[in-house]
Amino acid sequence: MKQRTTLGNSTVEINRLGLGCMGMSEFYGAFDEKESIDTLHKALDLGVDFFDTADMYGSGDNERLLGKAFAGRWDDIVLATKFAVMRGPGGEFEGLNGKPKYITEACEKSLANLGVEAIDLYYMHRKDPEVEIEESVGAMANLVGQGKVKYIGLCEVDPETLRRAHAVHPVTALQTEYSLWSREPEQELFGVCAELGITFVAYSPLGRGFLTGAIKSRADLEKGDWRLDNPRFTDQAIEENLRFVEVVERIAQGKRASKAQVALAWLLSRNDEIVAIPGTRKVPRLEENIGAFKVELSPADLAVMEENIPAETVGERY
Repeated sequence: MKQRTTLGNSTVEINRLGLGCMGMSEFYGAFDEKESIDTLHKALDLGVDFFDTADMYGSGDNERLLGKAFAGRWDDIVLATKFAVMRGPGGEFEGLNGKPKYITEACEKSLANLGVEAIDLYYMHRKDPEVEIEESVGAMANLVGQGKVKYIGLCEVDPETLRRAHAVHPVTALQTEYSLWSREPEQELFGVCAELGITFVAYSPLGRGFLTGAIKSRADLEKGDWRLDNPRFTDQAIEENLRFVEVVERIAQGKRASKAQVALAWLLSRNDEIVAIPGTRKVPRLEENIGAFKVELSPADLAVMEENIPAETVGERY
C-alpha cells in the first residue's frame, strides 16, 4: 500500500495517515496536555508529518497546543488549520463567517496561536451561506499572495462549489467525512478531486471511533463527549450500526489485525491519493493506526466487505 502522496497541486509530500488533533482539546471527554504532546512528538518520530487543527477547537487552545508541541520543528511537518466557525468568549458557537475581513483577522489569530509566519494549508471549515464562495476564496488567495498561507483548502462543500472555488484559486485539498459508514463522497466528489488535482482528506475515517468496536453502548462514552448528542450514537442507532463493526471484525480476525487497522486499510485502498486523519490522544492508538499500512486487503476481502456492509447507516452524521 502506498504510504505517501503529494498534497494536491503542491510539491509537498505527506504521509497518507495524518493526525487529527481536535480531541486533544475538546469534544471527546477528558484530555491531558502532556499526553497529547507526547503523542504529537511520537507521531513525528513514526513518520507522521501531516497534522490537522482548527481555530475553533478549544477556542484556539488546540492551535496553541500544537504551537507549543512543534516549536522549533515546523520544518518537519505540514500543518493544516481552519477558519469560519465562530466561538464566543464562553466557547458558545456563534455561526459561520466567510467574509474577507473576518478571514484576514482569523488568519492573524491562527498565526499568533501557532507561533508561525505562514500556515501550510488553510481551510475554510464550512461555507458561509451568506457569502459567495468566490468572495471567500478570493480573500484566501490574498493571504497566499501575502505569504501568510501557502495553500488553501475547503471542507464539506458540494462538487459545484468546489469547481467555482477552484476557478478563483487552485484548491489543494478538500476535507470531508469519509469512512465505511459515511460513503457519500464516492458519488461525485472523488471524481471532481481527481479531475482537478485536489487531494481528498478524510476526517473521522474510523466513524468517530465507532468502527474500532470500542463503543458498544452509550455507557462507553464519557460525560461531556459530544457523541452523546450525535444521532448515530443513540441506543437504537448503536445497536443497528454494530453491523458495520461485525463485518470489519470478520476481516480483522483473518488478518490478525485490529478493527481500526482494517477500517483504515479499506479507506486507503480506495485510491492512492486519499489521505486520512484519524484522531487520537494516545500513543498506543497512534501506533495501532499506523499499523494499517501493513494490512493487505485482497480483492476477495474487499468483496466480502462490500457484500456485507449495510446499505445505510442509522442516524444522520450531525
